[in-house]
Amino acid sequence: MKQTFLLIACILFGTEAYNQTYQLIAHRGGVVDSVHAENSMAALEAAVQQGYWMAEIDLRLTRDGAFILNHERTFKDHFGVDKPATAMTWAEVRKLKHNRSGSRVIMLEDALRTCRGKMQVMIDNKIAGNDTIMFSQVIRLLEKYNLLEQALMIGTDESTPYFTGKIKLSCTRQQLEDNKKKPGFKPGHYYLFGGTDSMTAEDVAWAGREGIMVVAAINRFHYRDAKNPDEAIAADVETLKSWGVKYFQIDSEFSRYFHK
Repeated sequence: MKQTFLLIACILFGTEAYNQTYQLIAHRGGVVDSVHAENSMAALEAAVQQGYWMAEIDLRLTRDGAFILNHERTFKDHFGVDKPATAMTWAEVRKLKHNRSGSRVIMLEDALRTCRGKMQVMIDNKIAGNDTIMFSQVIRLLEKYNLLEQALMIGTDESTPYFTGKIKLSCTRQQLEDNKKKPGFKPGHYYLFGGTDSMTAEDVAWAGREGIMVVAAINRFHYRDAKNPDEAIAADVETLKSWGVKYFQIDSEFSRYFHK
């Protein structure tokens, strides 16, 4: 079914099929380019259409407790309003228009509804503190849209105690080693997350032996200081593939490295 969907998508959108060896996670809420703004409904829909396995979405909280998607701490860069989500109500945030695409900020539930049955989700939790009542609502929403079982989370130190065992959490090798010493440790509660600057071939092999998922990140921001970013990115993709990594969180512009 998935391969048939991908073939149809490739015919419709004029792209080559993705190599089924790899599972791609669309960074910043989907296919982000000159047409689709990050964390927008259009970006998510494009990711679904192009056959991504998962979308990484950035979770924030408004002053009145609405879960929304926004990567930056404030809305200054993309919406022209230099205020954080925590200083604005949802009624205020929903009026904002993206300065390039004209798209609106969307709520977490709308994103999950769009993904249900089509694409999994990785949540980058950018909510400070450990409000377990609020976080329990996130878990319930994932359950409501049948997305919790495979969901991933990039968590915070404060929220880790609550989310452990409820959703798969990102870790470094050292964090995984530390967690193994704790009562109730299960490999399925975590995943090793990073790039060639933070993990090694041995780390990936170790995670495989331990039954721990490995996700590599290929995002242009990480290469901002490289003399030739595109060459460095291409080299790192090939290195990570050679290590046996199968899951990649990528800026959508790098999908070309995963075509057949």
